[in-house]
Amino acid sequence: MLQILRKLFSAHKNIMKHLRISAHPAAVAYSMTTLGSSMMNSIFSFYYVKLFLNKYRISEAAFHQSQVVYMIWNALNDPLFGYLQDNSNIQCCSLRRLSILYGAPFYSLAFLLTWFPWRDYAPEDWLSGVHLVVTLCAFDGMLTFVLLAQCALFAEISEHHHNRVRLIKYNQVASLLGSSSVLLCGLVSNNMDNFAAFQGFCFLVAVLGCICMVYTGLHSEGRFDRKYSDTDSQQPALSLSSVITMTWQIISNRDFQLFVVMNFFQVFMLAFCNNFAMIFVDHLIPADVLPSLAKSFMYGAGFICPQLLVLSSQNLLHVFGYYRLILMTFYVEAAAAALMLLLGPNHHYCLALFITANMILVQSAFSLFGLPLADIIDADLEKYKRSSPLSSMVFGTNALFTKPGQSLAPMLVVAILNQYGYEDIKDGKVTEPSAVNALHNIMFYLICIVPMCVTAVQVIAWKPFSIRNSHTTDSKYTEG
Repeated sequence: MLQILRKLFSAHKNIMKHLRISAHPAAVAYSMTTLGSSMMNSIFSFYYVKLFLNKYRISEAAFHQSQVVYMIWNALNDPLFGYLQDNSNIQCCSLRRLSILYGAPFYSLAFLLTWFPWRDYAPEDWLSGVHLVVTLCAFDGMLTFVLLAQCALFAEISEHHHNRVRLIKYNQVASLLGSSSVLLCGLVSNNMDNFAAFQGFCFLVAVLGCICMVYTGLHSEGRFDRKYSDTDSQQPALSLSSVITMTWQIISNRDFQLFVVMNFFQVFMLAFCNNFAMIFVDHLIPADVLPSLAKSFMYGAGFICPQLLVLSSQNLLHVFGYYRLILMTFYVEAAAAALMLLLGPNHHYCLALFITANMILVQSAFSLFGLPLADIIDADLEKYKRSSPLSSMVFGTNALFTKPGQSLAPMLVVAILNQYGYEDIKDGKVTEPSAVNALHNIMFYLICIVPMCVTAVQVIAWKPFSIRNSHTTDSKYTEG
């Protein structure tokens, strides 16, 4: 473990040294928040469901109640923080870099809340339900506050397509490094079997993540930062009617509506893959076919390879644009799921490959979603002749409709699995082969049928999207 930690620290020092001499300091500063957040987010999304279901042994009712509270908070905090960051007179809210700088320590502390139980939980302990509610709300609240500011920076650092593609390139490098935390965590903790090592690794990740985000807070700057700073003292607070009008203008945008529908199902799929990949693999692929070490690399590949795929497709982005590439991933996902369904659950290596590939495709497409949202922000700025873009409000309003997918996925899947005895089987209360086979069958059908149905809806929603050729236009207005 010590050798792995030394290598991680050494790699971090080398990265920081390289970043200081980079030719694109704005892109580096922007991507450091991605590096810190992806280290924490990858571990959180991958492990928290299994931790609370299998180790803390939370009841199904408490799990669902926690997810409902989380769904409501998750939807409301994005437009709330979006309004504050676009319209507040307080610089720690209105200046993107300061939102990241001051939010980073609280973000890291919220991440650590998950991994340290408040006592030795008995099965179906009420306190484990409270722990999950607090964990989800605190982590998502700080994640939203910090990453909403970073999303706004994406649109505000530059309005040129080639500069935004460069930001995505740096972002994917940072995400690639950050996502390796899942692989390293699996190796250090034997896929969470060594819980003390798992906790120690999470503490290290929280510290490194905070340092990375503070770097962004100290060195990043958007095109409109000076304007926010100069006008903060005399800028009047917006009336409720103005806020409602601006929100309606955003929601009434046809392209925004299409994007939101497509993005909702992508968020659902992302939660489905990240939260349940480990549970599905543990049940469907025997240990003698895929040992623990191989599973660690498989899980790591699901988080690392999406960034490699996006980085390798930079030329395709310039030539074909994000619209066609995103559409193509939907077709590939559906075809792969149909093929796996035809092969059946007994082709274990094919199943492992399919689960990994599906994680990669879903995350790869999701990594490009900043581009259509940035184009929607540009179109809104130009259409309504605004003095500055409503970046945070657009991202926050998008999240209002899409974030519930993060809660709906685990709620629906856990409810379906428990209908087939998952709660009793995982605790060893039921061992009959027929019950276990029924559970494994429903797991396999979920793995195949959910992607097929979701991508069908996404194709229908995404095809009419009209902003398809921003990659061919260098500039729509003069950058100031």
